[in-house]
Amino acid sequence: MEFYNPLEPTPQNKQKLTEKNWFVILLLILLWPVGLFFMWKNRVFSKTVRIIISSVLILLLIIGFAMSKDVSTATKPMEQPAPATSTTTKPKPAPQPEQKPAPEPQPAPEPEPAPTPQPEVPREYRSALEKAKNYSKLMHMSKQGIYDQLVSEYGENFSPEAAQYAIDHLEANYFENAVKKANSYQETLNMSPNAIYDQLISEYGEKFTEEEAAYAIEHMDQ
Repeated sequence: MEFYNPLEPTPQNKQKLTEKNWFVILLLILLWPVGLFFMWKNRVFSKTVRIIISSVLILLLIIGFAMSKDVSTATKPMEQPAPATSTTTKPKPAPQPEQKPAPEPQPAPEPEPAPTPQPEVPREYRSALEKAKNYSKLMHMSKQGIYDQLVSEYGENFSPEAAQYAIDHLEANYFENAVKKANSYQETLNMSPNAIYDQLISEYGEKFTEEEAAYAIEHMDQ
C-alpha cells in the first residue's frame, strides 16, 4: 500500500524556471528580448506593469539606435583661382642647335581595365549589422552571443548569412564587453569572481571565450 507524502511536491506544484519572477527579471536585465517574451507568455506581472516595462525597453532601444547613427558631412576643397598670365616681351630667338633625328615613337601602354563595381549590400545584411552594433554597444554581448541572438527565432530571426556578415563587419572590443558584463553581474547580483567567470563562458550564459572571461575577471571593478 502506497502512502501519500504531503511534503513531496506534486507535478502540479512544480513551477517552470521561466515562470519565476526572479528569473524573468534577470532575463530582462541581461537579455531583454527573451525576458520580454517570457514575461508576456507566462504573465509574470500584472498587465499594467508589463506594458510599462515593454514601453521603457522599446524607448531605450529607439534611443540607442538613434545615437548609433553618425552623420558625417564632407566639405569640398575650395578651388584655387588660376594664376593670372602676364604679358611680357618676347626674347630674341636663340640660335638653333644642330637637329638630331627624332627617336622612333614607343607604342602607347595599354589602358588598365576598369575596376569591377562591387555589388550593393542587401538590406537584410545592413539591418543585421545595425542590430549587432546595438547589442555590442548597449548590452555588451559576446561575439557568439550576438550571432545566436541575430539568428534566433525568439530573437531577431535573421538568416545565417546576414548574421555572419554583421559579425564580420562589426567593430567591437569583446574583451571590454566582457569587463562591462562582469561589472554588471558584480553590481547587480553580487556574484563571486568564480561564479562570474563561469557565467561569462557558459553556453547558457554569455558565451565569451576563456581568454575574454579571464581578462574580465582581472580588470573588473574591485
